[in-house]
Amino acid sequence: MKRYLIIVAGGKGVRMGGDLPKQFQLLDGKPLVMVTIENLYAMDVTMHIILVLPKEQIELWEELCAEYDFKVPVTVVTGGTTRFHSVQNGLAAIEDQEEALVGVHDGVRPFLAVKVFDELFREAAINGAVVPVIPVYESMRRFIGGQGATEPVPRDRYRLVQTPQVFKLSLLRRAYEQLYMENFTDDASVVENLGETVQIVDGNRENIKITTPYDFVVAKAIVECLTRQPAT
Repeated sequence: MKRYLIIVAGGKGVRMGGDLPKQFQLLDGKPLVMVTIENLYAMDVTMHIILVLPKEQIELWEELCAEYDFKVPVTVVTGGTTRFHSVQNGLAAIEDQEEALVGVHDGVRPFLAVKVFDELFREAAINGAVVPVIPVYESMRRFIGGQGATEPVPRDRYRLVQTPQVFKLSLLRRAYEQLYMENFTDDASVVENLGETVQIVDGNRENIKITTPYDFVVAKAIVECLTRQPAT
């Protein structure tokens, strides 16, 4: 089956600080979203990549492609008012009517491991819907009433969800025909609203979402580690 990857990069850079959107701030000498795309493209050069950007950032993207001699083939699509609508726009750019696999990935997660990538697409081909997750390492508490009352919860019952989330194309198209709901926090939640089951596979902890200055400090440390010993 053909593979598609929709990369959603709609950040405004508010939490990162400064005027430059977070996906264009430099990591390892080039814009973050380019690092993400290049790493993923290296895992499968036959994969069709669709980059979803806010309309006002497309000209900047084109300028950066020229400045950094970016050569990965990418279809650029204008984003929507929410992530949900941006993914809808990305799906609309896929003209293929044959069954295929499509992943949806955050443009600011550059450290996906190859083995996780391979397992996601393998499992999606079998089960139709799969997401990567990692264990919760910290203790957790939940609110149980007013005045800040809390109680501990068993962390072994919870997982942190990452991207890419990978689906059969027909299933994801059907899911995104639904009207937008506020509880659609990710693609899995959109698919599950159809009554479908989403499988999980183990992600890799380095696959962080870079949204704050602290995240960038961590990302630079990961780059240094991966330079010495690449993720597998």
